Amino acid sequence: MTSHNVRAGLDKQANQVQEMFDNVAPRYDLLNTLMTGGIVNYWRKLTTEAVNPKSGERILDLAAGTGTSSVPFAQAGAKVTACDMSHGMLAEGRKRHPELEFVYGDGTDLPFEDDTFDAVTISYGLRNISDTEKALSEMRRVTKPGGRIVVAEFSTPTFAPIRIAYQQFLPRVIPALGYLVSSNPSAYAYLAESIAAWPNQQQLAHKFLAVGWQNVEFRNLTGGIVALHRATK
Repeated sequence: MTSHNVRAGLDKQANQVQEMFDNVAPRYDLLNTLMTGGIVNYWRKLTTEAVNPKSGERILDLAAGTGTSSVPFAQAGAKVTACDMSHGMLAEGRKRHPELEFVYGDGTDLPFEDDTFDAVTISYGLRNISDTEKALSEMRRVTKPGGRIVVAEFSTPTFAPIRIAYQQFLPRVIPALGYLVSSNPSAYAYLAESIAAWPNQQQLAHKFLAVGWQNVEFRNLTGGIVALHRATK
């Protein structure tokens, strides 16, 4: 099965998702900016603040793509590992940010020892991993005792008019933009569907608790279009 057949309602096979992101890697960051009207930069700033990177800390940025989300952690003096399962994204990231460490890794079987990182974070990538609870468990495994996790992910708008408009926007506007500016528009149909199929804020919080994370809390951004979930080990 090729990436053109990947759909959010089906099991997310790792090789299919990897192929899809390989294909869109060179323009992925630009398309994210266009499709969110630039607000993704504001969400990224708040995510960085939630991680609260400190000099000397080891931070794992999972599903880091081209490393855009990893740069602020390095600028804060942390030793950041940018991990992704797309070879295309990693290659693009190494070209753009040679100062960062890029590592290939599957979110359900991370290539790191137990208790390695002070903080782990993933932005807009958890819903693309085949087994959400397995990924959350793996992130907990590689986090030091007392360490923290921050997950930024699209979620369910809390205000009904926004939610209704958003539900109309996703299946129409995102794939249409994909056709205009991407060589792989079907990838953007998948992204829209994966957002629509994703658990709401409370449901995702329960998945954190189910695998042993503690002090789970979430913060809605832009009326719940995105939610930041935080927890500690």
